[in-house]
Amino acid sequence: MNNLKTNKILCVLLVLANLFFINSGQGSKKQVIAENEYGMVVKSGTKNKKVVALTFDDGPHPRYTEDILNILDEYDIKATFFVLGKLAETYPDIIKRQWEEGHEIGNHTYSHIDAKNASKEKLLEEYKKTQDIIYSITKYEPKVFRPPYGSFDKKVIDMVEENSSMVVLWSANQDSKDWKNPEIEKIINNTLSNVENGDIILFHDYVYYDESHTVEALKQIIPELKSRGYEFVTLSELLKLSRN
Repeated sequence: MNNLKTNKILCVLLVLANLFFINSGQGSKKQVIAENEYGMVVKSGTKNKKVVALTFDDGPHPRYTEDILNILDEYDIKATFFVLGKLAETYPDIIKRQWEEGHEIGNHTYSHIDAKNASKEKLLEEYKKTQDIIYSITKYEPKVFRPPYGSFDKKVIDMVEENSSMVVLWSANQDSKDWKNPEIEKIINNTLSNVENGDIILFHDYVYYDESHTVEALKQIIPELKSRGYEFVTLSELLKLSRN
């Protein structure tokens, strides 16, 4: 057996072992890992602890990401940003700030392709290019990957597992729908009405409109969640808590 095959097998075994330990935590079975026809993805964390993970897709944005970082800094909480490689390349100082302020950075492809419908070669090219860009800025290689649109198949999961990473989506009732740019109250209601322990909440720091209502919504969502006793964690912290 050549070294390439050996290394591939070892990487897959490492990821599977990691998934086993996550899935074996008391009270966290079927909460952390969702199994489907293609493999396993992360959709939520432990229900035993009052924690949530705020996640932001499609950035960085030169204005809104900075505004969100300011809010997170004000409340001294950490989040996870799934960034596009092309925007990380354009705004490296924002990526650097995210990293230096203790936030987690995830891979969201280079150009927001539909990972399920992309060729294996194109997907790997976009994934690797984004990994390299983020590493060049932070000296850290992301361990979480969120496919755009939440669209994935077996080749997506295989690629991520072979790179000792994980596919992470969001909790069933925690798509804030801010990508549609609804009114502030709608984003707030979408987030707060069904929140549960271990939720992974989906927001966007980059929206393709003249203005985003996410920032103003967060100014109400965050203090309300804090008043309900929730703590805010990055995805890696959520996974670690879910193992215990």
